[in-house]
Amino acid sequence: MRSPIQIITFYEFKRLEDLETLKNSLKSAMLENSIFGTILIAEEGFNSTVCGRSEDIEKFIAKAEKILDTKLSYKSSFHEKIAFKRVKVKIKKEIVTLKKKVEIEKGIGTHVSSREWNEIISDRETIVLDARNDYEYRIGTFRNAVNPKTRSFNELPKFVEKNFDPEKHKKIAMFCTGGIRCEKFAPYMKSLGFENVYQLEGGILKYLEETPPDESLWQGECFVFDERITVDEKLEKGSEEDISVTIKNQ
Repeated sequence: MRSPIQIITFYEFKRLEDLETLKNSLKSAMLENSIFGTILIAEEGFNSTVCGRSEDIEKFIAKAEKILDTKLSYKSSFHEKIAFKRVKVKIKKEIVTLKKKVEIEKGIGTHVSSREWNEIISDRETIVLDARNDYEYRIGTFRNAVNPKTRSFNELPKFVEKNFDPEKHKKIAMFCTGGIRCEKFAPYMKSLGFENVYQLEGGILKYLEETPPDESLWQGECFVFDERITVDEKLEKGSEEDISVTIKNQ
């Protein structure tokens, strides 16, 4: 039997205006539909993970699509309990903090599906870059992935500058939890002159949802930004109980 609480993640890079009005409208939509979690909004777009009962999630999605003037593309998983305790909508400078000017349009054509991903990262000429932080990598990652050993996403450009060369490294395949970090980093890599850049569309969560376990190249569990801490290959709560211990042991 499916667990009663649905957890959804969604984001989109699109020009937003009048952020205060959007903030108030989105928070009202969450409160009206008993939705818990966080929505980040900025001039560049929105990024969110929220949860609630499935019937409430359905109502919230319809409301949020009207407020944001879009069709939400979201990833779902389920849990027995509410995964967040608060209702938060925050206005930020960036919906994912890279601290680099990026033309998102340069990422067009870099997305690859879960079905294509295995073949790409199995190519010995492909560098598989984990675009997440060190503690996330150590909980689980793709086979042969490079660990940039970063503590925050905005450290990744320095790692690339020091370790990769567009003249030598012709194929870079990157991934992150839900796709948003790569959505920003793939076009950044293209702007540096890297020719063949691939990003896993929908991230690890979409890959685990779509890939049969006997075909999966994922190893370990996946860190998620809610009270479950990690999920396993079935997108069910993982074995990690205290992420603070994992981070402390970096």
